Amino acid sequence: MLRFLDGHSSSNRFSRRRVADDQAADRRLGVRLTLAAVAVALFTVPFVILLILVKTSFAPLSDFDESIALQLHAHAVADQDYTNFLSIGTEVFGPWTWRVLVILTGIWLWYRGAPRLGIWAVATITFGGLLNLAVKAAVDRARPDLPDPVASAPGASFPSGHAMGAALGVCILMLILLPSLKSWAARIIAWLVAGAITVFVAYSRVALGVHWVSDVVAGVALGIVVVVGAAIGFETWRRGEGRRPAEPLKEGMEPEAF
Repeated sequence: MLRFLDGHSSSNRFSRRRVADDQAADRRLGVRLTLAAVAVALFTVPFVILLILVKTSFAPLSDFDESIALQLHAHAVADQDYTNFLSIGTEVFGPWTWRVLVILTGIWLWYRGAPRLGIWAVATITFGGLLNLAVKAAVDRARPDLPDPVASAPGASFPSGHAMGAALGVCILMLILLPSLKSWAARIIAWLVAGAITVFVAYSRVALGVHWVSDVVAGVALGIVVVVGAAIGFETWRRGEGRRPAEPLKEGMEPEAF
């Protein structure tokens, strides 16, 4: 009888502990998803504001864009080597580079045994590219028309496809490959490099006279919104499958895949 009572008591303690652990995990997930939602809002707000200002031809924004474009264009015209460097860099880190890298990474993940993570990566960058085209068509903003142009680009201007592609690509690859970086220093350096690449691409598009400043800022913001939104969906799926909640910015989207 005593053994039965002891066993029953132990079982109750185990059940209570398990319930408490599940509740704590739910709270942690709730906090993470809330922070992710805040991040989406923080980057959505500037994009929406810029979208409204561009659509309404807000004069101060137009004057600012034109002023920066003329200053950078003058430098590009005066220094051919600088212009050549920007032209090469903007193509090396162009949208197709990121698409190919993400698709190859998705194939690698599939064979590594993480097919859903690979599908997430390819689906995210594909959706981002299609969204960029849709917004471009809806806004239909003209590109800068500068004297003695040093570069040209087809299509509408807002938002920048190169800037958005860079933001999408570096964020997707970072969230996948973070688990392979074992030290905090390596992760911080990797994020800094990712940020520097995105800033360089955005700058190069304005300096070459094919985009306004507001175009590239909107492109980066929209790219981050897409990745964060996709990450929230993937993390929710993980929790629904009974996997432990991950911290994407610290350990990647699916740490157990590495």
